[in-house]
Amino acid sequence: METDRTICLRAEGVSRRFQEKEVVHGIHLQVYHKEIFGLLGPSGSGKTTLVKILAGIDEATSGTVTVLGTLMPKLEMLTKIGYMAQSDAMYSELSAKENMEFFGSLFGLKGSRLVKRMAEVLELVNLTEHMKKPVASYSGGMRRRLSLAIALMHQPEVLILDEPTVGIDPVLRKSIWDELENLSRGGTTILVTTHVMDEADKCHRLGMVRDGSLIAVGTPQALKDDTGSHTIEEAFLYYGGIRA
Repeated sequence: METDRTICLRAEGVSRRFQEKEVVHGIHLQVYHKEIFGLLGPSGSGKTTLVKILAGIDEATSGTVTVLGTLMPKLEMLTKIGYMAQSDAMYSELSAKENMEFFGSLFGLKGSRLVKRMAEVLELVNLTEHMKKPVASYSGGMRRRLSLAIALMHQPEVLILDEPTVGIDPVLRKSIWDELENLSRGGTTILVTTHVMDEADKCHRLGMVRDGSLIAVGTPQALKDDTGSHTIEEAFLYYGGIRA
C-alpha cells in the first residue's frame, strides 16, 4: 500500500451501552486514506455495533467519531459513505433492478450515470442475468451480493462492509476482494468486518476485537511477528489471552 497517513476515519473513546450492558468499550481507532482496514473478531464481539456507529447508523453513548473530518452522525455524509449491513435491508417484493434504482436515487444517481453504475456493479457481483427477478426469490448469497452492489453504486469515498462475503462462494469471494483492492488503489477507504482468517490477511491493517474491546491493531504480518505466531488465528488467540 502507498504510504498515506491522512486520517479518513477516527474514533476517540467510543463506547455504546444498551440499558445496563456496555457492548463497546472505549474504542480508539484511526483508519487512513486508501487503507483496507479489517475488524476481526467472533460473532458477538461488538464489531457490528462499532461499524454502525462509525457509519453514522447508530450513535455512541460516549466518545466521538469523525469521517472525512466531519463529526458523526451527519445525514449529509450519506453520499460519501457506502454501508453494507450484516442483515440485508432491501425490498423483497421488488426486483434487484428496482431496488438499485430506488437506492441509487437516494444517492443522487440518475439518468445514464445510474444505468452505467447499475450495470457495472451487477456484473461485479455476477447478478446481471438475475436483475429482473424479485429479491424474494434470491438465495442468501445472492442477497449479500446485491447488498454489496448497492453499497458500491455511488462510488463512495468511504466503504464500510459488515461481513460482506458471508454465504458467497470462494470464486466470487476472490473477485470481490480483487475489486476491494482495486477500489483502495483508486482512493477509496475501506473498513471491513470479518471472522474469516484468510480475509484478515488481505487487509492492510487489522483491529482485533474481543468482548467489545480493541485488543490489538497492526498489519497482519506485524501482529504475527509480535506474537511469534504463524497465523492470524494464533495471533488473535495470543492477544485474547487464550494462549500464553
